[in-house]
Amino acid sequence: MSARTAIVTGGIGGLGTAICQQLAQAGRQVIAADLDSRSDRIAAFVAEQSGYAGKIQFEAVNVAHFASCQALLERVNARYGAVDILVNAAGITRDSSLRKMSEQQWQEVIGVNLDGVFNMCRQLVDGMCERGFGRIVNISSINGQTGAFGQTNYAASKAGLHGFTMALARELARKGVTVNSIAPGYCRTPMVEAIPQAIRDQIISQIPVGRIGEPSDIARAVEFLTADAAGYLTGVLLPVNGGGFMSF
Repeated sequence: MSARTAIVTGGIGGLGTAICQQLAQAGRQVIAADLDSRSDRIAAFVAEQSGYAGKIQFEAVNVAHFASCQALLERVNARYGAVDILVNAAGITRDSSLRKMSEQQWQEVIGVNLDGVFNMCRQLVDGMCERGFGRIVNISSINGQTGAFGQTNYAASKAGLHGFTMALARELARKGVTVNSIAPGYCRTPMVEAIPQAIRDQIISQIPVGRIGEPSDIARAVEFLTADAAGYLTGVLLPVNGGGFMSF
């Protein structure tokens, strides 16, 4: 593996942290890009990465704002050089049945989960094409494929994310830039652990392997798709769900 620079949005979250660590172990210089509003979590994250010899650095960004993404890329380019790997892992939920969902709940989820991917990719694809190398991985969700009660906003954003992936993969395939998406099942993250235990138990009972996923399960898939040798994989939707589709 070469010492390429990678940006992971949502980098201090449950999945994002594991992805940053996996890429750093593979020799990448990793930028964990996330909101700077959670000072306690940022401090904990920085402490957690102390064993990575500076291979993981935090940078602030609001992916829902185009200008914030632009400023992030300018800082990263100046400090670390060109970015060859982008992992769009930032995501939020604002669950509600559609009959009760507010416009704000809809817009907030679409703004982060879908607009954020455009905002980041738009900043990076020109440089990747010029250099003839790039790896983009978008973190979708099993609920973008199957739907989920109370998640019309979230499911729409994640389904739209894979459509974006396939279209951009076609645009960039001849430029040495791959674009893929991963659809995790339920994983051990704060978002999932906030689900009531009785509902989590029901979810686990429907997963053929008998457990929810670990963030490391997703991180290994990201490392695979971002490898220098993964140039023949593009437009892929990789489900990492413990066989969850077999339950539907």
